[in-house]
Amino acid sequence: MATIKDVAHLAGVAVSTASYALSGDTKVSSKTKAKVLEAAKQLNYQKNGFAMDLKRTRTNTIALFLSDLSGPFYSELIKGVQDVSLSKGYDLIACSSVGGNDSTAIRFLKEKRVDGAIIFAHNIDDHVILESAREGFPIIVLERGLVGEYLVNVTVDNEHGGFIATQHLIEQGHTEIGFVGGPANSFDSQMRYVGFKKALAANNLAEYAKWNVTGNFTRDSGYLATKMLLLQGELPSAIFYANDEMAIGGLKAFDEQRVRVPQDVSIIGFDDIALSEYVTPKLSTVRQPKYEVGTLAAHLLFQIVGGEFVNKQYKLSTELVQRNSCMHKT
Repeated sequence: MATIKDVAHLAGVAVSTASYALSGDTKVSSKTKAKVLEAAKQLNYQKNGFAMDLKRTRTNTIALFLSDLSGPFYSELIKGVQDVSLSKGYDLIACSSVGGNDSTAIRFLKEKRVDGAIIFAHNIDDHVILESAREGFPIIVLERGLVGEYLVNVTVDNEHGGFIATQHLIEQGHTEIGFVGGPANSFDSQMRYVGFKKALAANNLAEYAKWNVTGNFTRDSGYLATKMLLLQGELPSAIFYANDEMAIGGLKAFDEQRVRVPQDVSIIGFDDIALSEYVTPKLSTVRQPKYEVGTLAAHLLFQIVGGEFVNKQYKLSTELVQRNSCMHKT
């Protein structure tokens, strides 16, 4: 691994000058700073946030980077990671990646301010993660099709979940089925959509572009996506929402327009958040092991930190949960 001495040598400057340039000190001219930054890039140099403390080799802290810290899905995931961290005597920093590659999360990754990281943030680019993962700094990535050295991938079987959700609607006699997806850069939404399409194809059913809309996994986005479907004047007989939050937003939009669920349109979600049992009607959904994903990711991270071998990929199963938001088409 490159050191700051290597960067200074390649740039042709003193080590102190290289240090000032990398920390953004105004004492260094822009020309010199550019030389140092270029040298650091060539060497793939990663600044160590604790480099000043030479006696400190471990921080006894891990980081969890999420696209959003709010919402019932994330709370269960965080709890899973936190429970394992506490049992190991480690501190946990949970940080939002709002701002993407300019966020605080990125600085923690690049400067190794923690002993390892768990990432569930679609707005952090793959190349940033690949550059950050290194010996002594393992990363567990959730719901992302990314493979690399010092990386471990934990996913839920979203494709199968999307398939069984759609198949459930088909078995109830629905042949015109809409899909409300999550963000375009969401790997889990993409895989749920793959499962959706496979179920349609397996039953020789067509997919309709007019009933394929996108949200961002929030209730508001599900509400707005459903309003868009309503504005077209013709609804499918059933809709698969890529998560429960959007499905709950859809329930509100339907209620405002006096469209009855499930009598007029059947809907199914994904995640099985706690609220899905308390809305009216109770939401049919696909359960994924949110807490277990967090505990597994943390457990794997601590194994790697302790020098143990783990596999590169893990996949957890999903399960259909039937409630009252779907009914057989008459």
